[in-house]
Parts: sequence; C-alpha cells; structure tokens
Amino acid sequence: MHKKPYLPTKTCPVCQKPFAWRKKWQRGWETVIYCSERCRRQKTKST
Repeated sequence: MHKKPYLPTKTCPVCQKPFAWRKKWQRGWETVIYCSERCRRQKTKST
C-alpha cells in the first residue's frame, strides 16, 4: 500500500476514525464531514 503522509486528514464525528483527502473530494473538501456513507446515515442514530 502506498502511503501519502502529506494529504490532509479529518476525524469522522460518528466513528472517531481519521480519514484522508480523496481525489473525489477535491472540490468540496471543506464540506466533507463524514468518512463514509455509512457514517453519514448513522449521524442521527448516534446522538
């Protein structure tokens, strides 16, 4: 696996795991909150 330590990371508020920047998020990285669709769907269940 190729590691890229220079990519920005965020922490998912649902699972508390860090996730890194992906090319598909390049235009909206500021608006990305959750690491996956699964966490996005569970956002209301966790609170």
